[in-house]
Amino acid sequence: MPSSTTTVSIRTITGETASDAEDLLAVEEPLEIVVVARPRGALPLAPQERAPRRLGITMRTPGNDRELAIGLLFAEGVISRAADVVAVDEDRGPSGDLVRVTLGADVAIDLGRTERALAVASASCGVCGKASIDVASLAPPSPLARGVPRIAPAVVHGLAARLRGAQAVFGRTGGLHAAALFDAGGALADLREDVGRHNAVDKLIGAALLAGRLPDPGAVLMVSGRAGFELVQKALRASIPVMVAVGAPSSLAAELASAHGMTLVGFARDGRFNVYAGRERVAVPAEAAS
Repeated sequence: MPSSTTTVSIRTITGETASDAEDLLAVEEPLEIVVVARPRGALPLAPQERAPRRLGITMRTPGNDRELAIGLLFAEGVISRAADVVAVDEDRGPSGDLVRVTLGADVAIDLGRTERALAVASASCGVCGKASIDVASLAPPSPLARGVPRIAPAVVHGLAARLRGAQAVFGRTGGLHAAALFDAGGALADLREDVGRHNAVDKLIGAALLAGRLPDPGAVLMVSGRAGFELVQKALRASIPVMVAVGAPSSLAAELASAHGMTLVGFARDGRFNVYAGRERVAVPAEAAS
């Protein structure tokens, strides 16, 4: 597995004094995603008869590349379940690292729409400019159960510390985002890191999808940064009912969560947090609510 960190020489200035040292940085490198699939409207073809299509290149921290590709394809509606995937292969291409995803003969995709979606999803801004009709088409596969799971405030208060404590690469570099899945009791199920917060979520959801752990009606997603619209959309696509962020949500993220019955928590740090949608899942005693 390629290293997720690299050592560089630096000069540190403290006041008027300079000293030379070495520092660890998180690696950022391109990953090319190729899909072997039947174009919509074409007759079923054997895998060896289907032409690979280069969907785009995303910048990421090396590691968990198969999960990243699967999570991204799932988030963008290219696949609907792990069974849609026949094989996932890692290789070296002309642009660097490459993941080739082969889909089943019964899976037909709109190549033009998929290429546009991947180009937008791979950009640093997430889903900037994505049409609202595309957003509507990526609603949760089934409605989220109301009021499930119930999560205690004490659990929410503890998630940020658990997330930070499990970030192995961040602890050495200070330069990565993280996304983690917890249960309603605060037990850590899985965690992924990446320089891109979208990538961290895609890696996490891809891993859960490949392991058969989705959908999970008791899942809680925690992210290390802000809760943007595109991250809420990814969580909804995976039918995750609760999302907690260390940072702020955007207005559109809160609207999307509310529209689909998701619980969205922001600013979960320093002994406080705000509930922006789905407050019925946060188990505050009645006498404490005002």
